[in-house]
Amino acid sequence: MAKRVFFSFHYQDVIDFRANVVRNHWVVKDDREAAGFFDASIWEETKKSGETALKALIDGGLKNTSNSCVLVGSETFVRPWVKYEIFKSIDVRNHIFAVHINSIKGRDQKIKTMGLNPFEWLGLRFNSDGKIATPIEFSGSAWNVYCKLDPIKLGEPMNQAFWSGGYRLSYWYKIYDWVSDDGYNNFANWVK
Repeated sequence: MAKRVFFSFHYQDVIDFRANVVRNHWVVKDDREAAGFFDASIWEETKKSGETALKALIDGGLKNTSNSCVLVGSETFVRPWVKYEIFKSIDVRNHIFAVHINSIKGRDQKIKTMGLNPFEWLGLRFNSDGKIATPIEFSGSAWNVYCKLDPIKLGEPMNQAFWSGGYRLSYWYKIYDWVSDDGYNNFANWVK
């Protein structure tokens, strides 16, 4: 059965067409079952309404989804709302993965150098009993508390090995490449 997937991306990658290739690959398949998902992403136009409105839109967009897919272009790792979408996806307990999209030809029919993995720049710091995870982000020189989202209360304590420590999200979340990992045929296997 097809799952609902929330797509997180930098809007420039929509303009350049790369994000659309992944989000719309189901269109040429017999049905959405074959693609493995229903698209539940939102657009950045709400930015004009302010931070509270954008958070509400993202939170609403994540409702009834079970997966969050981060489409990684050149600047995705530094986009403030992509960071929020990733941490909020953790908060709502979505299965999270990322897909490099710079190997897809853009509108200019060129590919780009692979963008940095946002999971390397974001992390979680666990409290002393493993029941609370505080989102953290790397500034390039230090890890800082991510201030747009409160600490996440975990349903069950994290494994004791993680207590009182901070870890990059790349420890848990996988990243694929749309071209070299054959996303057209394998995307449904990446969705849980």
